[in-house]
Amino acid sequence: MLSRTAENLFWLARYVERAENVARLLDVAMRMSSLPHGPTDGPDEWHSAIVAAGCERSFYAKHERASAESVIDHLARDPDNPSSILSCLETARRNGRAVRTALTADMWEAVNATWLETRKLTRDDFVPGRVGRFLERVKERSLLFGGAAGATMLRSDAYWFTRLGTFVERADNTARILDVKYHVLLPKAEPVGGSIDYYQWTAILRSVSALRSYHWVYRDRIKPWLVAELLILRPEMPRSLMSCLGEIARQLEVLGQAYGSRGECHRLAGQLEARLRFGKVEAIFQAGLHEFLTEFIDSNTVLGDEIGRHYLF
Repeated sequence: MLSRTAENLFWLARYVERAENVARLLDVAMRMSSLPHGPTDGPDEWHSAIVAAGCERSFYAKHERASAESVIDHLARDPDNPSSILSCLETARRNGRAVRTALTADMWEAVNATWLETRKLTRDDFVPGRVGRFLERVKERSLLFGGAAGATMLRSDAYWFTRLGTFVERADNTARILDVKYHVLLPKAEPVGGSIDYYQWTAILRSVSALRSYHWVYRDRIKPWLVAELLILRPEMPRSLMSCLGEIARQLEVLGQAYGSRGECHRLAGQLEARLRFGKVEAIFQAGLHEFLTEFIDSNTVLGDEIGRHYLF
């Protein structure tokens, strides 16, 4: 396969996944903002969403403060933000169009129909009281794209590069969504483990469609260390960091065999997977969950760059 085609497939999958995960990030912020708040001088949910999305610099270059309206506008529709949902969908469609013959009809329809739908939206569709419908639609269409890829693509290098892009992006965004909690300070009178803390962790689980899975696995009330374990270390949880790195390592192994070469990306993927496979949530919390997630996001970015150097450039 031409490296250009592989690059288009890789980034098509990444941008579809990114659009979904920005929608989930906004959903977290909306759920947390609906909780009761006490007086605090710390950052709120909307600032935390901007930080977690990695858009802090571009956002504050245009806005003085993080409010529901300004954050939703920047992360959902701002054409100047390459990571906004609308920008992601447009870029995904452009990449898909470049490799139209490598996609199945169902995959192309999922991307193209979504892009056509978004062109009909107006600014009123993105106000806080109405944007939830749009966010749900984005998540549905991303799931449709992923299902179409899994059910209709030949198991060839086109499929492997598509899946590779999906899981590199999903790992990054799961870490960012989980990290939202650590950018939000509890009200001063609210203890860790209190009612507000409980509902914030519940919002995190709901945003990644994992609340029922949590209760199925642990059969216990919401506990921060168990939520972190589920979303970081549990391989059976499809959005967990462990699950994503396992898939990345598998796709790279298949590509390494098919192309007869391995590079730094294979070593990094194996190293990250091993760290998660043999990690313990107690050690993560002792070292600092925020610090662990920040380091993971940086390592995952390096991994994506190395995949690009070995296969896509």
